Amino acid sequence: MNIREMMEEREKQFLQPYAAFSVDAVRDRPEEPCEIRTAYQRDRDRILHSKAFRRMKDKTQVFLAATGDHYRNRLTHTLEVSQAARTIAKALSLNEELTEAIGLGHDLGHTPFGHTGEAALDAALKQVHPDWSFRHYLQSVRVVECLEKNGNGLNLTRAVRDGIRNHGTAGHPETLEGQIVRLCDKIAYINHDIDDAIRAGILTESDLPAIYTDALGHTVRERLNTLISDTIYNSRGRSRICQSQEVAEAMAGLRQFMFDHVYHHPVVKQEEQKAQNMLTSLFFWYMEHPDMLPEESAGFLNRGEDQALVVCDYIAGMTDHYAIGRFEKLFVPEGWRDR
Repeated sequence: MNIREMMEEREKQFLQPYAAFSVDAVRDRPEEPCEIRTAYQRDRDRILHSKAFRRMKDKTQVFLAATGDHYRNRLTHTLEVSQAARTIAKALSLNEELTEAIGLGHDLGHTPFGHTGEAALDAALKQVHPDWSFRHYLQSVRVVECLEKNGNGLNLTRAVRDGIRNHGTAGHPETLEGQIVRLCDKIAYINHDIDDAIRAGILTESDLPAIYTDALGHTVRERLNTLISDTIYNSRGRSRICQSQEVAEAMAGLRQFMFDHVYHHPVVKQEEQKAQNMLTSLFFWYMEHPDMLPEESAGFLNRGEDQALVVCDYIAGMTDHYAIGRFEKLFVPEGWRDR
């Protein structure tokens, strides 16, 4: 019995019956199993070593023009989601490696400039294909299925791809591990966005409604502890991941408060139109000049992929700085750059 088989046997002994067992993992393209790592460990490692994962370090979370080294970006958000989710999975005796893989991969397809960029690409794509939509969670699946490894994808297991595809608010993950990540995505961004908003001077702790902070806590640390602990104690021995009614209602209220007072705040919104105009301009420029797409993107065109989809792939994969650089190169006269 090799190390991987020993770990698979250990899962059968210690994980709950509702857990996703590594031995049952399925890939669309069958592979020879690793002697050391389970299937979900391999998925986690493939995500960690992907180009899309590395690019997240230079993609906006909320604050487009944040000055300072301590604001979250897409990568730090991803790490916070993954570790909160793994804490819950461990406490519930569910599959930690599957949970971690979904958490690390859930935002691989996110655009530069956060949801602002997502909205810009969605609007631009609809001008070409009115019935199509650009959604970052679907793009994340496309990244791991098609775009990485020169078009071959990462060949991740179906459970990981299901969790990535369904991590959004309207998603319904098939596994409990996917359900954990879906909830932890909200837990993480509500709390770290509060922290960043306080750092930016948009909020103070006292601005948060007492009806929510009395239930959840009066610091980021307290709120995270409440939300994670509540999820653990209300999900133990159950076939779904859930929260108590009081905590779920308080979290939903605090989330709405953030939409009303932070996500649409003038400081947050002031650069968004510029970012949207920039990505929209890039989209239609590359639609008119497909010969200027990089070699890797051209390869997808040669395979018969729709041009608008390939252009979306290219732009969605850009970091904030790379998108700005492309825009300056294409639209700003050289003598006027950096003035």
